Amino acid sequence: MSQSPHLSHLISEEERWVRAAQRGDVSAFNSLVDAYQTAAYTVALRTLGHPDDAADATQEAFISAFRAISTFRGASFKAWLTRIVVNACYDLRRYDRRRPVTSLDGLVEDAGEGSWADERAPDPEAVLMSSETRLAIERALEALPEEQRLTLVLVDMQGFSYEEAAEALGCAVGTVRSRLARGRARARDELRAIGNSV
Repeated sequence: MSQSPHLSHLISEEERWVRAAQRGDVSAFNSLVDAYQTAAYTVALRTLGHPDDAADATQEAFISAFRAISTFRGASFKAWLTRIVVNACYDLRRYDRRRPVTSLDGLVEDAGEGSWADERAPDPEAVLMSSETRLAIERALEALPEEQRLTLVLVDMQGFSYEEAAEALGCAVGTVRSRLARGRARARDELRAIGNSV
């Protein structure tokens, strides 16, 4: 199936930014940051569960990506960057002993739904779902083992292909498929249990 002209334009533009960034062009790298910062932050937030930690990990990941961009060899930039984000989250967790809090609970209590939309790029999920539904999904995701949660976030929420998710998570495509199947089944069970408890 051929790519749409719009999609191929975006891909070639991204390739140009990557090549320019590899030559030291900071503005080209900033274009990559603009394109991926919301997705990177979302992965970090789902991994760490705390908005400030997620912002720190995202910033650290982009710094690391800039330093390492010369090592990128042209597979999927999105998967390569996500791997760096996940590693930054693991590094932050190793050095930070603070217990993660439920991110959506904290956002609702501390900032309210409106300021989340003001502080970050608009989240289509948030527009479509009630706060109760979002909270139930957040709780169901948090109940999953981390590897299943990250796989669900990348494939089902960020639109990664199985191959991109495998590259980002450093595992085989078969592992992605199996984590996804188990994670989806467990998330459905968790959502049913949450629904029955209210």
